[in-house]
Amino acid sequence: MREFSEMLNRRDFIKLTAAAGIASLLPSCRSPSSNKRPNVLFVIVDDLRPELGCYGNTEIITPHFDRFAQESVVFKRAYCQAAACAPSRASVMLGQRAESTRVWSLGEKFREINPDAVTMPQHFHKFGYHTVSMGKIFHNHMPDPVSFDEPDLKPDRYKTPEMIDRDPESFYHDEELKKEHALVREERIKKNPNAYSGGWAYGRSWEAYDGPDNAFYDGAQTDLAIAKLQELKEKNQPFYLAVGYYRPHLPFVAPKKYWDLYDRGSLSLTSNPYLPKNSPPMAINSCYELNACYDLEYVQHPAIFQMPEETARLLKHGYYASVSFVDACLGRLMNGLRDLGLDKNTIVVVWGDHGWKLGEHGSWCKQTNYNIDTRVPLLIRIPDGYHNGQSCDQLVELVDLFPTLCDLTGIEIPDSMEGTSLKPMLKNPDLTLKSAVFSHYHQKPRSTLDGNRYMGYSMVTARYHYVEWFYWDDENKIVGDQVGVELYDNQVDPDENINIAGLPENQKLVRDLSRQLKAGWRASLIQIQR
Repeated sequence: MREFSEMLNRRDFIKLTAAAGIASLLPSCRSPSSNKRPNVLFVIVDDLRPELGCYGNTEIITPHFDRFAQESVVFKRAYCQAAACAPSRASVMLGQRAESTRVWSLGEKFREINPDAVTMPQHFHKFGYHTVSMGKIFHNHMPDPVSFDEPDLKPDRYKTPEMIDRDPESFYHDEELKKEHALVREERIKKNPNAYSGGWAYGRSWEAYDGPDNAFYDGAQTDLAIAKLQELKEKNQPFYLAVGYYRPHLPFVAPKKYWDLYDRGSLSLTSNPYLPKNSPPMAINSCYELNACYDLEYVQHPAIFQMPEETARLLKHGYYASVSFVDACLGRLMNGLRDLGLDKNTIVVVWGDHGWKLGEHGSWCKQTNYNIDTRVPLLIRIPDGYHNGQSCDQLVELVDLFPTLCDLTGIEIPDSMEGTSLKPMLKNPDLTLKSAVFSHYHQKPRSTLDGNRYMGYSMVTARYHYVEWFYWDDENKIVGDQVGVELYDNQVDPDENINIAGLPENQKLVRDLSRQLKAGWRASLIQIQR
């Protein structure tokens, strides 16, 4: 079987859209002078699933996300292109899918693969924007300085030689815990001198330290972001400021007061702590991020391991505390924007790079094609109103963000875009722009029960979720034989507990969805009148 990327190249797409009149989907661009264009505040929250009050969760405490939702359009069915940090973020920042970015999984660096790639901030710079980044934007240890006028800003106390190259996810605060972590690192380095993040990453899975918010990295960088906004206000040009929050990524390190918001024993646990019935074995992840934490090394693949309830409660408590901490950071950031009067001319986008399992399907972390991993929070605030305070239940993708922000700011939309502008939906949240959304996941040998390598291509329609699994040739980046199929009816089985692809009565549906999957994202676009 040919690689999906060969089925329809971009040149073919341009010809087809012109012939079919679908080019009307691509917005015409206004050309106002650059100093009248709106600013962009681009806020990325790592590992944030739609686990917020504004997404219907009555247990979690997120007042600032919820307040922001009242000023925004909340996209209830937004999907990432891959449930892992590097490929998801590369897709967003390049406006392309993995077939074009060639970033299929963690460890692949988009700039090495595509040295001439033009990222979203680079493109905005060409149109007069001053571009700034802080926190996790592309991935850890991947600041990509060519993308920003001011790249990878850090709070002052994290600029010391021993800290500047460390992954901010690896910082703890209790002195005894820091000593313990350092000893673990020494042992890791002995075993592997090239250990990820210098051996610092994934220490103990949690910490509840009684300190102020800005004693923690995300709190300190919120202070830095507000100070930078003050500087940017004085410039006679629009700005593009990207702020990447590290929590709620593991380890769950947050101020104690956010842990104290919750009673661990009262937290509800997932209703489906088991593998989906009839699911192919490569479809679930191995929870390797959990067992990379030295207190969770005993965790095994969900097919052969069930998390103890006490640990499940601890992890959910830690995730919720971390989300509530980031919620407070977002609240301070937005208050700073308002206090400076910048909210009146700043587009704010808040999004999560992928979902995260909290025991669903017996598993934890991300790294699957299930909706629990690919569905993400996405909130867009437009200064002049539109339909702020409303929600949109139509299918959208994170790859749509690049063309959307170009459209909203009136700058040219690059021909390389593989998403579509959501501006029409911001004006009319009931509008449908596409009939399906697409993701992929690359399961590596370390994550599979049989040690083989697989690629899963996923498509979600208004009702169904369809996935095809193939052997994957990682050297040549092409698929081999098909080895599995999944089909979930999200209307009757929203938690995706039963794979119905093998049922005789569904064979025609499987064939139809297979054809739709292979036709790809371009065929999913719906022509609209702008």
